[in-house]
Amino acid sequence: MPAGNIEKMKYAYAYGADACYLGLVDFSLRTMRKGELITRENLKFAIDCARSLNKKAYLTLNIFAYDEDIKNLEESINIIKDANPHAIILSDFGVYKTVRRYLPNIDIHISTQTNILNIEAVKFWRDMGAARVILARELSLKQIEAIKKAVPDIEVEIFVHGSQCMSYSGRCLLSDYMTNGERKANHGGCAQPCRWSYKLLEETRPGEYYEIVQDERGSHILSPKDLCLIRYIKELQDIGIDSFKVEGRTKSMYYVSATTKAYRAVMDGKIDSKKAYSDLKKVGNRGFTEGFFMGNNNSSSYSYEISKGLAGADFLCIFLEKNENLFKVVIKNKMLLGDEFEIITPSFTARANVCKIINKDGELTDTANTNDEVWMQLCSTGNWDTEWNWALGRTLGIKNEIEA
Repeated sequence: MPAGNIEKMKYAYAYGADACYLGLVDFSLRTMRKGELITRENLKFAIDCARSLNKKAYLTLNIFAYDEDIKNLEESINIIKDANPHAIILSDFGVYKTVRRYLPNIDIHISTQTNILNIEAVKFWRDMGAARVILARELSLKQIEAIKKAVPDIEVEIFVHGSQCMSYSGRCLLSDYMTNGERKANHGGCAQPCRWSYKLLEETRPGEYYEIVQDERGSHILSPKDLCLIRYIKELQDIGIDSFKVEGRTKSMYYVSATTKAYRAVMDGKIDSKKAYSDLKKVGNRGFTEGFFMGNNNSSSYSYEISKGLAGADFLCIFLEKNENLFKVVIKNKMLLGDEFEIITPSFTARANVCKIINKDGELTDTANTNDEVWMQLCSTGNWDTEWNWALGRTLGIKNEIEA
């Protein structure tokens, strides 16, 4: 699962992830802005947290590196060595040689950015000493099965969920061009121009714009839907895929928690994929597609009407403490007295109503606003109250906007 910051990493582990991938700002394809960011100063702390939970943490060094990047990496190598991640995910040959020179014993995972599409490429990286390859998302189930069967002596990982780049396995220069080089896609600063709304301009008629599609919002002609392979987890398990990977280091805590829970439950046989798919529709998405997976990627894989993910539920609150019949929560979206909402924990879900709200001054109120910390009394049917002791601090509240 993605670990955009330390808080999200802990939630991913709590909701069932075996491993998280995290990145340092200068060497990762995602530049984070919120939360307890993972930096040179706290990298070791983050990885130690994973070990204390008997989980794994992989460090992404998957930029396409210039000479100055290699120099910066060499200056950071002792920090990485001390942090001792379980593996390093990389795509650049120069980064590979640098890591091998200074960290000869660490596991190497080859990023999807290298566009691994065939058996011979997998053999090449196996012979180079890589422990795992993360296959290109342009492969079908049949092709993935053939690769795994032909090269069984290296771990194979595939992306199963999340946003997709419109370019070939992420090799895109559109952001570089559209921002005059200020936001380079393959250095972690992608501005996502593929999600922008476009209109057509005919060069002999300056100032006259034409809708590519007759829509007041323009046309999102480059914006792929989100990948979702939850329905095929059993088939992928049966052919021996070693690891399933989810995109989303810039996504919300709710995204990380709910997506982890859905895939974990299907992998463990606790719920069927139909139920999990319904749960995933509550989480922000641009519509779901199987992409290339069934061998028939086509125009239906693109979202022509929206560029931002739309959720079927609002993320309302995080539960912090319990004191007799009251719960302390931090509000993420406004909650009102009488609201019915869904509680999501690592082990169960339940419905509840807000029966009482007490603000920081100890006063009864009808409203809890974003970022408030309040005490709530809940009314609910069902015997779930006894399970809160260990779930607190990793429990979320959502309100369904649509019946998924």
